[in-house]
Amino acid sequence: MTIAFLTSEYPHEKLKPSAGLGSSIKNLAKGLIKSGVDVTVFVVFQNENTSFIDENIKVISIARKGYTFFGWYLERKHIQGIVQQEINAANIEAIEAPDWTGITAFMNFTIPVVIRLHGSDAYFCHLEKRQQKKKHYFFENNALKRADKLLSVSAFTAQVTTAIFKLKKDIKVIHNGIDTTFFKPMEVEVNKGQLLYFGTIIRKKGVLELAQIFNFVVASDANASLLLIGKDVQDVLENKSTLSLFNSLLTPKAKEKVTHILEVPYKDVKDYIAKANVVVLPSFAEAFPMTWLEALAMEKALVSSNIGWAKELMVDKETGYTVDPAHHKAYADTIITLLRDCKKAKMFGKQAREHVILNFSNQVIIEQNISFYKALIKGKNEI
Repeated sequence: MTIAFLTSEYPHEKLKPSAGLGSSIKNLAKGLIKSGVDVTVFVVFQNENTSFIDENIKVISIARKGYTFFGWYLERKHIQGIVQQEINAANIEAIEAPDWTGITAFMNFTIPVVIRLHGSDAYFCHLEKRQQKKKHYFFENNALKRADKLLSVSAFTAQVTTAIFKLKKDIKVIHNGIDTTFFKPMEVEVNKGQLLYFGTIIRKKGVLELAQIFNFVVASDANASLLLIGKDVQDVLENKSTLSLFNSLLTPKAKEKVTHILEVPYKDVKDYIAKANVVVLPSFAEAFPMTWLEALAMEKALVSSNIGWAKELMVDKETGYTVDPAHHKAYADTIITLLRDCKKAKMFGKQAREHVILNFSNQVIIEQNISFYKALIKGKNEI
């Protein structure tokens, strides 16, 4: 079986920086490769046209052409031509793309197209209660309606997306999985009192709430510190650096205890997770976040948000705590509890890893994906 992915991001030093979406695609691709499936990943809107092999995955980078007129359409047709040529040459049997900004809108291929819901722009705008650009809705709606099959990384994302786009198609849920042999506990010295946030520095991930939460933590525990790892972006509401907004919310005492690292290679993220005392990810808008899976798989007690998808991933008071990030004092209290009660934090961490291995390890999730694709290809061949 030969499967392809069409994406705008993928974690590799030869490509533009990638976030959680790229990590989830790479994780799935690696799992498929290990199960004997051939995988090609097309990464669009890059700086150059090139191809290379990454852990037995064929990666084809497609540069943006930068058309002056009618670019949104011509760009897609340009990508379609390159992808279809490879489909023919490599006998690719199905292609998958994410729902974000409708990459496959107006594209036609000779093989089944699957859209996996990782969270569209419309989905995140809905969760953040802000207006979406009409062109983004247009592209995403076109891509979803034209797809042969729809998958979703969480039931919550499937339900919300169905309502937004008034979809009539059935959506199969296959959660994101993780390589628990790579993300596993490490024998390192933990930085006592250190909280870790890793991911884009952006409002929708609860970063501004985290500043106010951390103020309460520091007021109660002078030994607490916070490490932020992630790219800073312009805030959608105030058009300023989100990191600067974050810093403006900190008390002088808390500000002294915060360190920010812009980016670390994907393979090195686990080193920082291992050294953290508690992981804090208070996001308001996710689909089924890889960062949460990574922390849990490494036996770290996690304090997360309690919204939608969280109930499919976390088990409150077992894998960590799920709290409304807007309740700053309550959120801080759970962090303080874990900082003071090392036995509880360790117990939560062990239970977290067991939960991930049982429900979200690659061994479990890859089998679900392979079964889905076998049925899709068999159905196509029987038509």
